[in-house]
Amino acid sequence: MIKKTCPTGDYADKGLYHEELDPNWRYLPVYLEKKRYIFDMLNHCKDKKILDMGCGEGVFVRELKSLGFDIHGLDFNFESEFVDKGNILGTPYADGSFDIVMCLDVIEHLNPEDHPKAFREINRVLRPGGRFICSLPNLAHLASRISFLFLGKLIRTATIDRHPGDRPRGEFKKVIEESGFVVCREKGLFLTTPLLCLWTYLKPKSSVFLHRIYNKIFNLPGLSFLVIFDCNKK
Repeated sequence: MIKKTCPTGDYADKGLYHEELDPNWRYLPVYLEKKRYIFDMLNHCKDKKILDMGCGEGVFVRELKSLGFDIHGLDFNFESEFVDKGNILGTPYADGSFDIVMCLDVIEHLNPEDHPKAFREINRVLRPGGRFICSLPNLAHLASRISFLFLGKLIRTATIDRHPGDRPRGEFKKVIEESGFVVCREKGLFLTTPLLCLWTYLKPKSSVFLHRIYNKIFNLPGLSFLVIFDCNKK
């Protein structure tokens, strides 16, 4: 039986905004670079059972399914034939159900006290030695550090109501490791230099190529806006 789409939260207010990307969306270059990098990471994983936790409308889920991946989606505010509706803090899956769990730009939407619980739940549904791929915004990105140095104010990655769990990359890494994971690799996206910030703010779509160049040259997770953690379950 095919479940009907049932959007709530942001999707009820804004529509399915990941379906047709707005060229003026300020996060467009980071979103596209994240997608490119994640898909590269999964290139040889068609034989693995994958869960995309907090997958929104399931855009990545549908595209990867069409490429032959065994992937399932879970989201609190959306349900479809590709996406189960459920809470990341208590999922409906049995222990060790998946070889790979992705959680992309989700944890920062939770309050900080819920971060350990979310990571432990991810650990629970992963098989022993399973892979965990997580993308998280970094409160201590370069522009934020410069702002704090001169103005005494950090530049948040979104408003506090949207990202109540904003944290520096180092804090996120510590919580991940304390939740039973080994961080194997990190990739930083969007080194927030003044030129790139200004261009991204004014012309998101035309700055996509510049982001790709920066992300190839500079892999500085501690100074980047977004960090992708590639981890293994202990």
